[in-house]
Amino acid sequence: MHTSEDSLPRQKQLAWHLAEAAADPVPVEPAVAEMVGNRVIDNAAVAIAALNRAPVAHARAQASAHPHPPGAAVFGLPWTRGVSPEWAAWANGVAVRELDYHDTFLAADYAHPGDNIPPILAVAQHRGCSGRDLVRGIATGYEVQVDLVRGICLHAHKIDHIAHLGPAAAAGIGTLLRLSPEVIYQAIGQALHTTTTTRQSRKGEISSWKAYAPAFAGKVAVEAVDRAMRGETSPAPIYEGEDGFIAWLLDGPDAEYVVQLPEPGEPKRAILETFTKAHSAEYQAQALIDLAFRLRMRIGALDQIAEIVVHTSHHTHHVIGTGANDPQKMDPDASRETLDHSLMYIVAVALEDGTWHHEHSYASERSHRPSTIELWKRIRTVEDPEWTRRYHAEHPADKAFGGRVVVTLADGRQIVDEIAVADAHPMGAQPFGRDDYVAKFRTLADGIVPEPEQDRFLDLACRVEELTADEVRQLNVTVPAERLADSNQPKGIF
Repeated sequence: MHTSEDSLPRQKQLAWHLAEAAADPVPVEPAVAEMVGNRVIDNAAVAIAALNRAPVAHARAQASAHPHPPGAAVFGLPWTRGVSPEWAAWANGVAVRELDYHDTFLAADYAHPGDNIPPILAVAQHRGCSGRDLVRGIATGYEVQVDLVRGICLHAHKIDHIAHLGPAAAAGIGTLLRLSPEVIYQAIGQALHTTTTTRQSRKGEISSWKAYAPAFAGKVAVEAVDRAMRGETSPAPIYEGEDGFIAWLLDGPDAEYVVQLPEPGEPKRAILETFTKAHSAEYQAQALIDLAFRLRMRIGALDQIAEIVVHTSHHTHHVIGTGANDPQKMDPDASRETLDHSLMYIVAVALEDGTWHHEHSYASERSHRPSTIELWKRIRTVEDPEWTRRYHAEHPADKAFGGRVVVTLADGRQIVDEIAVADAHPMGAQPFGRDDYVAKFRTLADGIVPEPEQDRFLDLACRVEELTADEVRQLNVTVPAERLADSNQPKGIF
């Protein structure tokens, strides 16, 4: 923190360093470009599966009320129906986030860096950018968000993680449009200032706003860049000011943070450290779902279980475990958003079913099954310092997001097993590759998107870096109108 009397030079401010990194015209490495294509496919897959859920349909209706040629495409609608890019970012951001099924990064804080793609892609489509520019912008969005998540913990201060997403998306758009550090700096400051919100959106009865929150950050980032391009400025120094982020929202005036950014000329590789989901649930549950599938074969009859204790990290225990002290996490009537943040419910269903499904596993009749409720009540979590240490470990081989599960049977016997990372994790038993992303897309698009349209989109996404501006505008998935539940939606202001 620096007082106003210090007059901290711009060149020493974090927002300026982020802007300089975004403006660096460094080439994108082939592995990064390929992973960008994978995440474009991943985002589209989970968005398609969510198209007829109410929050997504409502956001799509709001976006459709803001046509703006040439505009940007909205998931489900023909790419020729362009809407204003900030509204496309909004609608697509909600669709991508709704099922809690896309990529993640966990460190000092946590993030879903795939949330950067909707706003950056929307601006690319509206402004006629090439695939190469799009890939550069997305690589920056991932880099900035991952670097901030490594260095600054928001969760400890009950700040929602979109406070790192807003600056990241603004930086990514700046890279996409080849803007100067000065313009990107102003946009980053505005985006941080306007996307810092409390974490109540992920506490207690979790509402539909959970999906809207990152979409809001993406929309705000588009608007922040637009204002900065027109010459508007932002509060500064946004991070280090005496009434700023560090002094009043983080650890206070004496706190220091280290955010490690690429050196000038160093490629942006952070996307390669992120990981997607094989199951539609909070990321800390991914490995434990895989472990539950394995354990059910050893346990046999589940009615002989007296208790299940999951020894895991501080974060998992306090966010999705019994350490959250949220009674809603044990309530069969809880919202889907709450259930996908209840490790106790997730482990119970995974043990009973041996499968996980983005809809069936959360259905009301599923959560009200008497045997599930009985098993659910017998599951609790405890924090284990070793799993907390591994959660924050620097070395990839030591890093872990799982836990040790102790199943105590009615006769006193115990069955114990543990898992460090999910099977789909880069260090897991079955790391996701291009074929897995395509398979996930095909599975979630089945019965919703005609096969020729699936093929068309996948062809574009698999060669995203080579796309022309016209092809970038077509980087969207169209669904037959009769398969969209848009006609029966309630009306709002727009």
